[in-house]
Amino acid sequence: MKKRIDVVGAAILRDGKVLCAQRGSQGSLPGLWEFPGGKIEPGETAREALVREIDEELQCTIVVGNEINTALHEYDFAFISLTTFFCELVEGDPSLTEHDAVVWLSPHEIKSLNWAPADLPAVDAIYEKFHS
Repeated sequence: MKKRIDVVGAAILRDGKVLCAQRGSQGSLPGLWEFPGGKIEPGETAREALVREIDEELQCTIVVGNEINTALHEYDFAFISLTTFFCELVEGDPSLTEHDAVVWLSPHEIKSLNWAPADLPAVDAIYEKFHS
């Protein structure tokens, strides 16, 4: 039976745009786009994990806002339960430590990227929120 991995993603907003991150070529799902984040460690809340992961991955400080959604997606290697939150960037500019690229796109532009499957429900939710 496949394991389930609980992860969190940050839809970081700045100046009306959303931060999108391209996965590195070395890991799983190379080159696909995602909302940055990572695994929830034992004893952490989803929000605590997200603040830690963004500090580690992007060397930025965020404030975690409202939850967008939770999506369960089956990959070859595991079931991924991804909870995505709106976040605000409060300190730092994103540095590339794990990702190959980051871009700031308006909500109506984000569907133009090739997203990791688990991130697509959040992409759709963000698009709809700003286009309703």
